[in-house]
Amino acid sequence: MSSANFIDYVKFCSRSGAGGHGSVHFRREKHVPKGGPDGGNGGRGGHVILKGNTQLWTLLHLKYKKHVVADNGKPGEGGRRSGAQGEDIILEVPLGTVAKDSESGKTLFEITTEGEEKILTPGGRGGLGNENFKTATNQTPRYAQPGEEGKEEWITLELKVLADVGLVGFPNAGKSTLLSVLSAAKPEIADYPFTTLTPNLGVVPYRDFKSFVIADIPGIIEGAADGKGLGIRFLRHIERNSILLFMVPADSDDIKKEYEILLQELRKYNPELLDKQRFLAISKCDMLDDELMQEMKEELPSELPHIFISSVAQIAIDQLKDELWKTLNTEKMSK
Repeated sequence: MSSANFIDYVKFCSRSGAGGHGSVHFRREKHVPKGGPDGGNGGRGGHVILKGNTQLWTLLHLKYKKHVVADNGKPGEGGRRSGAQGEDIILEVPLGTVAKDSESGKTLFEITTEGEEKILTPGGRGGLGNENFKTATNQTPRYAQPGEEGKEEWITLELKVLADVGLVGFPNAGKSTLLSVLSAAKPEIADYPFTTLTPNLGVVPYRDFKSFVIADIPGIIEGAADGKGLGIRFLRHIERNSILLFMVPADSDDIKKEYEILLQELRKYNPELLDKQRFLAISKCDMLDDELMQEMKEELPSELPHIFISSVAQIAIDQLKDELWKTLNTEKMSK
């Protein structure tokens, strides 16, 4: 998916429909000159609704939709006939979409399952007809309730990619190459930083027809949590991953230091990210011999599971998949 087509942030004005007015009407039929009030209720105004759709991966289809307006409810009629409800507007969104109030920044809800529907902006209630106001002392009420006004608000939708494993690393660490080897995804790959400008998802086939989803997040740089480089724009995609797979190339000047910088950026952005399972992959290990590999292992954090891999030479790729699958299932069992 090209960067022009990957849209993970949209803002628009959402306006629900107003409720229909209640009816002031009296029953008038032959031989029933004083039939009493029979005004019907007004119809509810249309809602603006978000609905989850697994076939969508981006908010591109909402990029140019600046105003979303639902229909008003119809007024009530005589004969106790209620007005029709205003037609709802249903916006389909990818799973992982978070709805926020643009003015306050408050999170309203998020869509996480297929077919899940949540009301974004509720329609106004319909007014009650005069039949509802008759009493023993007021048998001919000549008034009805007006419909409730619709609501208008500015809404922000943010997409957080849903994946089991998130690839975390500096630009040019080999994340896109690994994703292309593990899955059928075809991210742009080149020997320069910031090749990846949008998150890429890939389904990794595993033994016995099993699979898991891996996301290649655009490269983090030191100071990303403070807005440097691509800034925090893509850090939110990491929040939904079960496992964080850190990638540091074998030709790095200091693998441990590079890992700690990445960890610090995640800590500054959201300390809860450090509660996730972590795994370290040292990429481009086809440049190393066994002796050098052993020396590097002694300098790595002892508590962090790690593996030496090479995507190009296909070294330890199956072993990496085994480790990720085992960690994923351990994570699910512990919940």
